Amino acid sequence: MSLKERLLNDLKDAMRDKDDIRKDTIQICRAAVLQVEKDTRSVLDDNGVVEILAREFKKRSETLSELGDRQDVIKKYKAEMEIISDYLPEQLTDDEIEILVRDAIAETGSGSPRDMGKVMQFLQPKIKGKADGRKVSDLVKKHLGS
Repeated sequence: MSLKERLLNDLKDAMRDKDDIRKDTIQICRAAVLQVEKDTRSVLDDNGVVEILAREFKKRSETLSELGDRQDVIKKYKAEMEIISDYLPEQLTDDEIEILVRDAIAETGSGSPRDMGKVMQFLQPKIKGKADGRKVSDLVKKHLGS
């Protein structure tokens, strides 16, 4: 079953169960997927859907830091993030990211901060949807000595 089919089935289940937060979150995610498909005039595969879901997750996590003490909204966003994370691939741990960064630096023969683009380009297919790009970028900078 594709990720889009799973989203649709879970939406139906949430509607049957009258689970409003789950229903609303899945509808937002499906709308984002459908909008990208409409804009690009293509049909997204699971990787494309994961990319959009990761973007939706990231929007909420960035907004959390800006909310201050609005506990009602924070609670809602955390619940939405939990629902979205069910559809994302398992996230890499900090140790796994560290290993990938070290391997990428060794593979590309990088040794200076100028090689950061080369290392990130090498890492991108391995971390896509599985790790926060900013966290990986910071680790690469740290290891390359900038």
